[in-house]
Amino acid sequence: MGISELRQGGVAGKRGVVDRLGRDLVARGVLSRADAARAGLVRGQCDTSLDRILLAEGLAREEDLLAAHARRLASRRLDAGALARAEVIETGLDPRILLRHGALVLRDGSGAPRLAHDGAESLHRLRGLLPDDLARARPIIAPRAAVQDRLARLHRGELRDMAVTRTPESESCRTWRPQSRARLRWICAALVTICALCVTFPVAVFGALAVWAALTLVVVTGLKVAAFAAAMATRDEPSPAPVAGPLPRVSILVPLFRETDIAHALVARLSRLTYPKCLLDVILVLEEADDLTRETLAAIDLPPWIRPVVVPDGQPRTKPRAMNYALDFCQGEIIGIFDAEDAPDPDQITRVARRFQSAPRDLACLQGVLDYYNPRQNWLARCFTIEYATWFRTLMPGMARLGLALPLGGTTLYIRRDVLEDLGGWDAHNVTEDADLGFRLARHGYRTAMIDTVTEEEANCRPWAWVKQRSRWLKGYMITWLVHMRSPRRLHAQLGPRRFWGFQAHFVAAVSQVLLAPVLWSFWLVLLGLPHPLDPMISRAVLATICAMFLTAEVLGMCVHAVTVSGPRHLHLLPWVPTMHFYAPLAAIAAYKAVYELVFKPFFWDKTAHGLSVAARGRRRSDGGFDLIGIKLEPGHEGL
Repeated sequence: MGISELRQGGVAGKRGVVDRLGRDLVARGVLSRADAARAGLVRGQCDTSLDRILLAEGLAREEDLLAAHARRLASRRLDAGALARAEVIETGLDPRILLRHGALVLRDGSGAPRLAHDGAESLHRLRGLLPDDLARARPIIAPRAAVQDRLARLHRGELRDMAVTRTPESESCRTWRPQSRARLRWICAALVTICALCVTFPVAVFGALAVWAALTLVVVTGLKVAAFAAAMATRDEPSPAPVAGPLPRVSILVPLFRETDIAHALVARLSRLTYPKCLLDVILVLEEADDLTRETLAAIDLPPWIRPVVVPDGQPRTKPRAMNYALDFCQGEIIGIFDAEDAPDPDQITRVARRFQSAPRDLACLQGVLDYYNPRQNWLARCFTIEYATWFRTLMPGMARLGLALPLGGTTLYIRRDVLEDLGGWDAHNVTEDADLGFRLARHGYRTAMIDTVTEEEANCRPWAWVKQRSRWLKGYMITWLVHMRSPRRLHAQLGPRRFWGFQAHFVAAVSQVLLAPVLWSFWLVLLGLPHPLDPMISRAVLATICAMFLTAEVLGMCVHAVTVSGPRHLHLLPWVPTMHFYAPLAAIAAYKAVYELVFKPFFWDKTAHGLSVAARGRRRSDGGFDLIGIKLEPGHEGL
């Protein structure tokens, strides 16, 4: 609850509950004594400073707060222009530490060192890291954004390289050379060998593929049924009781690239979050080369708890590299991820924060439920919604209940910041950095749990856009498996038998199924009484048994889909469940595209286009703008 809600509820703060900063602002007429006291009440529930509360609530300008800190510390102020011209003293510290604290050591006109910062109360922690002569430097007050901007420009190349190499080399795919001649020669030799075998022994090769396809079908179906049963047993379990205590600061990273159509709607949706804005630190992660998105955001009057961070151009130009760079600009203890088109539940972050407070330290990550707000747009959107509902509402909770490692989704995931930094952030070269992070967490002894909060996003409703997105996911699955299987014995020791074989079942079997889907489809010939390529090798009775297994897997899959969408939210999708069989061929096309890119373009990020649906952007008004789908903005932000 913020000051505006306390004021509307007629809550008045007690006299005397005003700190030195509040008294200074009250004395200068910047703040009323009642609001200063209410800010004290808010501070008792939130782990943050008074100036963050007042800034987030719009009750004080940054200039007023910086001036008050300068008076409190008997220091002077620097504006952004003066800070950009000041001489910087090299501290010997990792620049990411300075970024995290929002501090910079300068040399004043007399040659003495000065510690430039915004008056943050946590500065004593930074002083403990500085050399003795610099740790005693007197403070000088400057805007945090200007300090971080100077640091980013000063250490541009170093920070850019660190974003690429943050993950340990042993757990990254960055050592791959995309155009390695030796690798291409081996691949060409393997393709020639496979073609020769297919020409020489066509039936035997097809039989081997059919056996592998049938085996992985059994594995995938068994995993799905086990997860479904576990999820059904979990539904009636009570949620952990939340604990009382001050709420923590939460940083949200929102990577944006060419998102001009839905930028306004994004800010409106984020404004609906009920988490105290003084504890919310939303960073819009922008690419330096993306002039369109930066110009669009420059025209929006962003609230003080939302700020852009521009990532220096470099390679690979991927979402994980951008997030690695932006991570050190964050101020929160918990790091969350949203996508550009996301519409999270208003109370989502509050629920996440309370869950972390009540959980043991080994629970390092929480994954929310993803859903879609445009499922009625067309058949593809309906099938995509059925697939996602089954994955996030049934299969992932069931896998968590079974004690398996979870491949994370790319959004609505929250992770303890210290754990994320210890792991080395995200692998900048992996195009499914989310799934990779889920297994890296498991390898280092951490758990991921599902949390019952929903983020709606836009279902991919165009076939080729769907294929491009799915091919990136499948390519990332292949890369993730190859990286983690560099040392199978070590992986087995870290994960344990259950998680190790769950990892194999999920990645190997899932990829095999989409690649060998045409082999399985061939068994429809048997059901139709037509000749089958395996007739010379296998009797019709055995082929019929394989067909029965194939049909059983199809029916079980449809039953899982049907049970998942039988609730009120998705009931309208129930008649479309039988059509999921015709949805599968798109995945096969995506799989072959993924294999091609794995060989020739392993780090290429085939970006998903957003804003293709009316629901993503809002309905267009007669004046050419967008009605932001009925979202009510907070007081003070109607200009959005």
